[in-house]
Amino acid sequence: MSSQLSIVGGGMVGACLALALQAFAKQAGWRIRLVEAHPPGEGQQTSYDARATALSHGSRLLLERLGVWAELAKGAEPIRRIHVSDRGHPGVTRLEAQQEGVPALGYVVENALLGKVLLGALDHDVVEWLAPARVSRVQPQVGGYTLDVEHNGVTQQLGTDLLVLADGGRSGLLEQLGVHREVKPYGQMAIIANVSSSEGHDSVAYERFTQSGPLALLPLSGKRCALVWTLPEEEAAGVASLPDQAFLARLQEAFGYRMGALTQVGSRACYPLQLIEAQEQVRPHLVVLGNAAHSLHPIAGQGFNLSLRDTLALADTLIAAGRQQRLPGELATLQQYLQRQQQDQRQTVAFSDYLTRLFSNSQPLLTMGRNLGLLGLDMLPPARRLFARRAMGLKA
Repeated sequence: MSSQLSIVGGGMVGACLALALQAFAKQAGWRIRLVEAHPPGEGQQTSYDARATALSHGSRLLLERLGVWAELAKGAEPIRRIHVSDRGHPGVTRLEAQQEGVPALGYVVENALLGKVLLGALDHDVVEWLAPARVSRVQPQVGGYTLDVEHNGVTQQLGTDLLVLADGGRSGLLEQLGVHREVKPYGQMAIIANVSSSEGHDSVAYERFTQSGPLALLPLSGKRCALVWTLPEEEAAGVASLPDQAFLARLQEAFGYRMGALTQVGSRACYPLQLIEAQEQVRPHLVVLGNAAHSLHPIAGQGFNLSLRDTLALADTLIAAGRQQRLPGELATLQQYLQRQQQDQRQTVAFSDYLTRLFSNSQPLLTMGRNLGLLGLDMLPPARRLFARRAMGLKA
């Protein structure tokens, strides 16, 4: 039974979905169309400033299923310990991979490598890759959708039995379809950059909570760390634009000397932070996936990891339906996927939002409460294990 699946957004989420589906699609006669606005390699940095993604241990297991982890592992920096602290207070929690019985609690992989490996694993006998290409319009029709696709200077109208929107929602397609997204601003911005230190990271990821907001330093190759520094909106742009040495001094004051002196910082980018959730994730012949479905605060490192779990769950549900000779766009099938993932989504969104709000608040009672909580986690192995398993993207 031939079916056409169209994935708008060929980034990490879209590529993972195509990769998860391609073997069954080849057997079943399905065709997969992957539409991406940017050609491979565009905007990908291989310099000191290359951007990176934190992968949980659970995501490693999913990437092993996709057959790409062995290649990714060559450039992945392991997180063997996580150190969580509150600046100026005694509360601290330490998580260690050895105590959890895993080789690493997570990994940090540069986005350029992730993209290269995922796209390189696609089977182009079954996956049609359109890039650079832009979907300017989508319209529902009986049995699917039509897409107006601009590619190589020509606009084509293409049909599809299942449309997956995995483009982050920036194209305006969600608005075209009337899919409302609930936006909860945090009143914060994230400064993203890479930094180096005199003593290096020793495979430790640091989560540090300050009066201005949380910051994270995640291990990268060499002595580099990926920085995510949350600051109030009115402060962030000014701090990000400081000369290198002034920026490092400000960061050193906020973070401390656990890695020695901070010695180098690359280019900085600022992003407004908000919790965004699509009010609909499925309709007949339509799925909203990835950041288009839910965009989380980056400090807890849960965003892509949740999206990867969603992606594999969607692929498993579609394959199971295909084996029963059911069409991939049937609403009952897509609702089955959503029901399967709803609890994980709710818990992960709540976990991320709770941590963000708790550790961005300087009220004395909340400060005391969270420090007691951090100390309690450090002293109570069962509680620490539950926290660690959530951080690793595993079921408690």
